[in-house]
Amino acid sequence: MDINYYCQECNYRLRHKRAIREWLREVAKRENNLRIEQINYIFCPSNIHRQMNIDFVGHDYFTDIITFDYSNLEEGYISGDIYIDYQTVTDNARIYKTTAEAEMLRVVVHGVLHLCGQGDKTPETEAVMHSKEDRYLELFADNFAVKK
Repeated sequence: MDINYYCQECNYRLRHKRAIREWLREVAKRENNLRIEQINYIFCPSNIHRQMNIDFVGHDYFTDIITFDYSNLEEGYISGDIYIDYQTVTDNARIYKTTAEAEMLRVVVHGVLHLCGQGDKTPETEAVMHSKEDRYLELFADNFAVKK
């Protein structure tokens, strides 16, 4: 499978995995006609994620996502390991006054956008990232969300 979901020392459960896979394939396609070779989403608790942020990124604080990029954009594919702190995502949902599920979708697509080459380190690139997240969240809601 090109997109896999794992839990590391937690029991987090992402809902609607099949629909999310289809959506992310479409996101990659719309971002420079890229294909997904393999993406592993690893959900973990804050303590593990923070230690990874210290060890691999050199930042001593909580963050919602860490992306390890193995993509080859010249060859037209994206690949990577995306670690998500589900506890920080839930906390951020309260801060941003949204649901935990909606915030998780934003973080999930954020990781794919990083693999597609979208940065977010300057105010300008952060604004572009946020705009793309919003656009792709609309795409999910309109075309991929599981209707109740």
